[in-house]
Amino acid sequence: MKIGVSSYSFSQYLSDGRLNIHSVIKKAADMGFDAIEFTDLPKDEGDRGDLARLLKKEAAENNIELSAYVVGGNLLCDDQAAEVERLKGEIDIANILGVKIFRYDVLYRLPQNMNFYSALDKVAPAMHELAEYAQKYGIKTSIENHGHAFQDADRVEKVYYAVNHENFGLLVDIGNFMCADEDPYKSVSRLANLAVHVHLKDFIKQDFYSTESKEHYFRTRGRNYLLGVAVGDGDAKAAQSIDILQSFGYDGYLDIEFEGPKDCIQELEKGLKFIRNIIE
Repeated sequence: MKIGVSSYSFSQYLSDGRLNIHSVIKKAADMGFDAIEFTDLPKDEGDRGDLARLLKKEAAENNIELSAYVVGGNLLCDDQAAEVERLKGEIDIANILGVKIFRYDVLYRLPQNMNFYSALDKVAPAMHELAEYAQKYGIKTSIENHGHAFQDADRVEKVYYAVNHENFGLLVDIGNFMCADEDPYKSVSRLANLAVHVHLKDFIKQDFYSTESKEHYFRTRGRNYLLGVAVGDGDAKAAQSIDILQSFGYDGYLDIEFEGPKDCIQELEKGLKFIRNIIE
């Protein structure tokens, strides 16, 4: 397995100008990561195809791989056909980047008065179409246990079988299961055989009734509290989940995502060291 990092993990530095979409590549390489994945290429740097070509070149110059391309999406929007075409355009960008994993969001939360199964019936054919489109490039499409609608292991597993395409798989995010109040290692063990990509994220959890300070915490779907920390410092049981993935034969990228209040560079360095000690 190779250890990567999501460009999203550098949000603190990207938002205040200490890094940009180009310098983050060198930073990730200098820190010792094997790969970097990009989240939604910016639209203010000219032609996005040209930008993707440049980023691919810069990654090669810094001897770091590009592991995946990750974008937002909403297949329950008013014009699903237009959204499908937009996502096909993002798959074209993924092809220019040279990545073999493309992850998109389906929707964040269920609309009022719509249940999971009704939503799945509406989005599964479009997801199948996207998997078919990406296959010509040799790019595997995937969704992540991300957002309150498609986050539980049970729901994500049902999505996988509803899409029913050999070119579709799951991006398994260890920490995100906690956002649906699930125990990560149990959820990972359920989905490990369907994983085509992995995110490592960690949180400290406080339950609904905790009286401790909740500064910087956010709420789970079940209204508990989570605080983003370095991988290995929280309650996501990352070491156990990685061991489960290895036992199922997963040999892809392990990309760190960090979303917490502490300095992202320091927390990423801690997480990288923690994972290296596990897999090497």
